[in-house]
Amino acid sequence: MSDQQQNQLNLEISEEVAEGQYANLAIITHSHAEFVVDFVNVMPGTPKSKVKSRIVLTPQHAKRLLNALADNIQRFEDANGAIRDFEEVQIPFQFGGPAAQA
Repeated sequence: MSDQQQNQLNLEISEEVAEGQYANLAIITHSHAEFVVDFVNVMPGTPKSKVKSRIVLTPQHAKRLLNALADNIQRFEDANGAIRDFEEVQIPFQFGGPAAQA
């Protein structure tokens, strides 16, 4: 067996998970031991929004995710042009707790 075959990860995904969840807001918090990323779908005119998915990561995996996203965004922009960032989005409600960035 080659080294490449030994390093391959065999992933299985259910149909429900494969459909994905749409989110237009990510709320990130952390403790000394983990990062918590809540993905939310905020709809205009709706007073309440639900967390669609919560991912809990170790600090090491959070940093790996940051680097992987940066690498993929760079490759996307190299192929498709710069992604324009919108001005600061105003969220019409307070979540409580410390301010988060997405």
